[in-house]
Amino acid sequence: MFNSMPMTLDQIVEESRQLPREQVAELVDRLTLALSQSLDPAVEDAWRQETHRRVTDIQNGQVSGIPGEEITARIRQIVGR
Repeated sequence: MFNSMPMTLDQIVEESRQLPREQVAELVDRLTLALSQSLDPAVEDAWRQETHRRVTDIQNGQVSGIPGEEITARIRQIVGR
């Protein structure tokens, strides 16, 4: 049966927990893409320049990257998971 009332954010989150991980990842990708498409072009250009600068710094040895596993562990420690 079709429900004409819009879902609340909490309902959407709860429904998404029922999906397989791959579908949740796709949902996140789609939402992220939708958000990035609505960015101000000046902001998008600034991020592009910053990304380029950071990649160049890593390639030139001016800074070193942190392995993804270490970042994930730090985030989990911060959020308590």
